[in-house]
Amino acid sequence: MKFDLTEEQLMIQQTAREFAETEIAPSSVERDKNSEFPFEIVKKMGELGFMGMMVSPEYGGAGMDTISYVLAMIEISKVDASVGVIMSVNNSLVCWGLEHYGSDYIKQKYLVPLAKGEKLGAFALSEPEAGSDATHQMTTADKDGDHYILNGMKNWITNGTTADYYLVVAQTDKSKGHKGITTFLVEKGTEGFTHGIKEDKLGIKSSDTCSLSFTNCRVPKENIIGEEGKGFNFAMATLNGGRIGIASQAIGIAEASLQAAVNYSKQRKAFGTEIANHQAIQFKLADMAVKVDAAKLLTLQAASLKDQHKNYVKESAMAKLYASKIAVENALEAIQIHGGYGYVREYLVERYLRDAKITEIYEGTSEIQKIVIARMLLQ
Repeated sequence: MKFDLTEEQLMIQQTAREFAETEIAPSSVERDKNSEFPFEIVKKMGELGFMGMMVSPEYGGAGMDTISYVLAMIEISKVDASVGVIMSVNNSLVCWGLEHYGSDYIKQKYLVPLAKGEKLGAFALSEPEAGSDATHQMTTADKDGDHYILNGMKNWITNGTTADYYLVVAQTDKSKGHKGITTFLVEKGTEGFTHGIKEDKLGIKSSDTCSLSFTNCRVPKENIIGEEGKGFNFAMATLNGGRIGIASQAIGIAEASLQAAVNYSKQRKAFGTEIANHQAIQFKLADMAVKVDAAKLLTLQAASLKDQHKNYVKESAMAKLYASKIAVENALEAIQIHGGYGYVREYLVERYLRDAKITEIYEGTSEIQKIVIARMLLQ
């Protein structure tokens, strides 16, 4: 693995950093406070190519590598993890899956506007009774001529109220278990398809999360992604790449926490000097910095393997497991270094902690990542 970034990768990183600082940062506090979706920001990200970074230019994407995607995700998430997860879902869970598994019809009709950022996507796998156990799908899709009739409910769907297109995983043949699961693309506005109200979440409040409901929802057979009965395989393959995106989001939070702690420690005085001069604080900062760099290396390793078309299942699980863990730890340390100020909204570190916790839960809990890693080791 090469550790030197190319000129193009550095340019993408710098572009993302400047965009985050100038376009995202000014409204981040108010959007978090009001749970306000960043419509204009997402639109501008699409214009910059950030919503379809790894998609081929043939289908409206930027044609970038996964390492560039990781770098951009870190910079965006460092300023606002809510914007980061919106970007991650559209790139990792929706666009990637459509390009690799979708028919030519699907790619032309749906992938192109998604990759250009003209439309927004969502990934609907989780259900009230199917979280970590994704094989236990209760949403059904019964064939009816040239259509499938969907019935069921999905939970915890990022971009749930704002997406235009939804990848919905459903059971087409219960007798076959996970081999009877199929993925469909469902358009917003399809009769029988509705979404619930936005969840009032602990963190990433500027992104929208809700449940989805399907009642005799008719979806044309052309909207199957891949093959009938291969939906579970599709979902797992997609999530492997999605974990790289969430690891990058977590690193952004962890790095923001470190930078906030460094800045504050240089300003705050105690016992006659800046607290940065106290060894107790220096040790905390050193530990935080080591964790950030270690998480970056794990994530870049997974991204590099993905770009080389090598197996990256274990590496992406490791990256997501560790990066999400240190995001929470660094946010906690940043609050500790800020003292009482870290507990109030005036300082951003309390938001970093609220945003960090979900990275240990969605797109596979930390416990699931350990199971994935162990299975790969024991093969």
